[in-house]
Amino acid sequence: MDYVYGAGRNHLFVPGPVNIPEPVIRAMNRNNEDYRSPAIPAMTKTLLEDVKKIFKTTTGTPFLIPTTGTGAWESALTNTLSPGDRIVSFLIGQFSLLWIDQQQRLNFNVDVVESEWGQGANLDILAQKLAADYSHSIKAICIVHNETATGVTNNLATVRKLLDHYRHPALLLVDGVSSICALDFRMDEWGVDVALTGSQKALSLPTGIGIVCASPKALEASKSTKSVRVFFDWNDYLKFYKLGTFWPYTPSIQLLYGLRAALDLIFEEGLDNVIARHSRLGKATRLAVEAWGLKNCTQKEEWYSDTVTAVLVPPYIDSTEIVRKAWKRYNLSLGLGLNKVAGKVFRIGHLGNLNELQLLGCLAGVEMILKDVGYPVKLGSGVAAACAYLHNNIPMIPSRI
Repeated sequence: MDYVYGAGRNHLFVPGPVNIPEPVIRAMNRNNEDYRSPAIPAMTKTLLEDVKKIFKTTTGTPFLIPTTGTGAWESALTNTLSPGDRIVSFLIGQFSLLWIDQQQRLNFNVDVVESEWGQGANLDILAQKLAADYSHSIKAICIVHNETATGVTNNLATVRKLLDHYRHPALLLVDGVSSICALDFRMDEWGVDVALTGSQKALSLPTGIGIVCASPKALEASKSTKSVRVFFDWNDYLKFYKLGTFWPYTPSIQLLYGLRAALDLIFEEGLDNVIARHSRLGKATRLAVEAWGLKNCTQKEEWYSDTVTAVLVPPYIDSTEIVRKAWKRYNLSLGLGLNKVAGKVFRIGHLGNLNELQLLGCLAGVEMILKDVGYPVKLGSGVAAACAYLHNNIPMIPSRI
């Protein structure tokens, strides 16, 4: 039973954790079992092979770590870098800020490139830094692919082009927590050395698996790095990979079965179709925001995110009240504005196992809430704009053709 009951379903539109599909819930509804039996290693082997597909890599080595995205961050850093190593890291919102804080606390030499919140990573400054780094003192570029606080998506292909243009050997470490399995992500093609995501985002699972994928170059770097790591040490995993048992410590059995079901659903829909669906949801949401007469926190179209939209409100409205009213009156969960944009934006998450009609319900709820807080919205305006677009762009469900 819900801790605070409300009739019907909660409409969950925060940008993670997200809705969990019924088949995944059913797959996880099982007893514990011995992870040293033949069953769990056999399933783990298939999971490791299939997880590579969502990163679009054939050469990467994945690790399924019982942790959150924060733990996956630490795993990526401590396995590839040594204390004092110089990192170029982009500060564009709350989650890139938190990753930078972790980098600094792990005693790396962090060269922070800060942009106004609502803008993407300043790649012109990156180009200048790479051009000036004749001694190759920069050991890694750390970038958040999709900054969830502001709804900004960065262009990773351009980052790789810059590294190649200047023939720079720095590792490329990417936080793909709110992008992988929802936005176009090409680990091999873009030369990403470490990519990571969390189970509670586009995979539509509960929180608890940090998925890290390392390139051969990153694995080679891990052999000589001096950072202290124990729980997150890739070498421990690799030893058990060779043994065929896969786990250096106890995994979450139920989450593994959930991951198996989640991947099956994604592959049944088709990963490219999943990405296209997120593109439709993002476009429809932005059209609704425009119809309401409000602005996107993201300042340029090239940075628009298809997994979350941060909506700016007028100065006379506290966006926190929108989020509070949504939950209290409409059983709708929206994302708060964080840190520098607290009170200034509310966020609509549109990622994971989510369809167009679910989104329209959310947009209708937001319109009523805007009316509640005194914003002169025309009821139905955003829903109509989204409907007009979706009606012309929703394809037939592949399995029902």
